[in-house]
Amino acid sequence: MDYNATTPLEPEVIQAMTEAMQEAWGNPSSSYPAGRKAKDIISAARESLAKMIGGQPQDIIFTSGGTESNNLVIHSVLRHFHKAHASEGDTAERRLLEEGATPHFVTCTVEHDSIRLPLEHLVEEQVAAVTFVPVSKVNGQAEADDILAAIRPATCLVTIMLANNETGVIMPIPELGQRIAALNQQRVASGLPRVLLHTDAAQALGKRRVDVRDLGVDFLTIVGHKLYGPRIGALYVRGLGERTPLYPMLFGGGQERGFRPGTENTPMIAGLGKAAELVTENCEAYEAHMRAVRDYLEARLVAEFNRKIHFNSQFPGTERLPNTCNFSIRGPQLQGRLVLARCRTLLASVGAACHSDQGDRPSPVLLSCGIPADVARNALRLSVGRSTTRAEVDLVVQDLKQAVARLEGQA
Repeated sequence: MDYNATTPLEPEVIQAMTEAMQEAWGNPSSSYPAGRKAKDIISAARESLAKMIGGQPQDIIFTSGGTESNNLVIHSVLRHFHKAHASEGDTAERRLLEEGATPHFVTCTVEHDSIRLPLEHLVEEQVAAVTFVPVSKVNGQAEADDILAAIRPATCLVTIMLANNETGVIMPIPELGQRIAALNQQRVASGLPRVLLHTDAAQALGKRRVDVRDLGVDFLTIVGHKLYGPRIGALYVRGLGERTPLYPMLFGGGQERGFRPGTENTPMIAGLGKAAELVTENCEAYEAHMRAVRDYLEARLVAEFNRKIHFNSQFPGTERLPNTCNFSIRGPQLQGRLVLARCRTLLASVGAACHSDQGDRPSPVLLSCGIPADVARNALRLSVGRSTTRAEVDLVVQDLKQAVARLEGQA
């Protein structure tokens, strides 16, 4: 029950990848049939990704994964800040540069490391300023009022994840999109640069409907292995190269219109396209199934552990992913890692998979959300998938019960 960490490939995805390996082995830039076949597969996949998120195919760029997509956004916005400020004209933008203004980014305290670490690196290198907005201890969200309050004249990007990977909390991106659009009208009128909006949608895609038109974002990160696809990714850029800037980090053969050069990985792109197609066709069914199983899991946990259970991601009035359950079993011997180590059936995590080397330190995400340290130290994150059954939930809860008994010396 660790589907927020990764997901298996759907059989249809494996089939699409296998067929691409067998039939579309040519270089997509080649004019002979195997090359044209590969190019057609890539074009179809691009259309499938665009349809999944309500965007345009020409606004999709394939990448190696979420980390590259997120870094590409940050790199591009930084480059654009300097390029725009170096242009001619006596504008507020130019005056910012003359006054030594540092490009400013706004994010929040519970972002994935592929956002947090690049931004921290820019601060260390003294090439950017960053405001890390705390999430609310009442609702677990980065609130729109706090984010807007952090924006300065030199702010160039707001980047807030769509859904948190540990708590499942959905962030108020549509509200942010509307309010930043209104703010940008004022900024442009006064000669200031537009603030661009990015969301990392890795955890949300495949679990709920995601539509860039509703979100109002300029950039959106897509990650294949979170939605039963292969381990590559993509980046949506609204009005790529025209309305919204993108600057390559790599230089080479000009693939992906020069924004992300390198011979395309046709089989992986084919798989990602098929995974997106399945999400478009079945998202409501996936969401309903996961929510029913997750709710059953939480009811069973309460039934077995009663008042010892503390749910770490149930914030009143806050929407969360339908598959995510972050909870702690109270007790001095019941640290999350110890409980998992005693389990014989359950495969899960204590938080983000990329933080699996943190020992018994409580999750910074949970601490940011106001969970007490002793409770956060006991946290377990269970995330159900498309095929998880109630029978499996019963086995897991029984496994947890026995693990707790062993740790408490009652077995």
